Amino acid sequence: MATKVTVELEDDLEGGPAAETVRFEIDGSQYEMDLNKKNARTFRKQLAPFIEHARKAGRGQRRRSGRTSSSRQHSGAVRRGRKTRASRSANAGASCERCGAVRIRYRRILTQA
Repeated sequence: MATKVTVELEDDLEGGPAAETVRFEIDGSQYEMDLNKKNARTFRKQLAPFIEHARKAGRGQRRRSGRTSSSRQHSGAVRRGRKTRASRSANAGASCERCGAVRIRYRRILTQA
């Protein structure tokens, strides 16, 4: 059995049928509202003078953290130090495991004799 879903937009200002969903963003908050053709046209017309004097914001032009090259170098040095210590402890653990395995084999040989 098939199901049919119908979505009808209702104008958020006047309550009648809406023609489109208008999306916009201001002060970092995103909004959307369903408007009929007349209200959508009025909305765009009211924004036109502001849009004429505005510049488009690029996706890659977001603010970056105030990290300096010296703080990045320090962070890199810390990461390298951690990596070195981790590899040393991993190697030490591996050698201990090998030593343990050798001891177990040696004990088996001694007990079998």
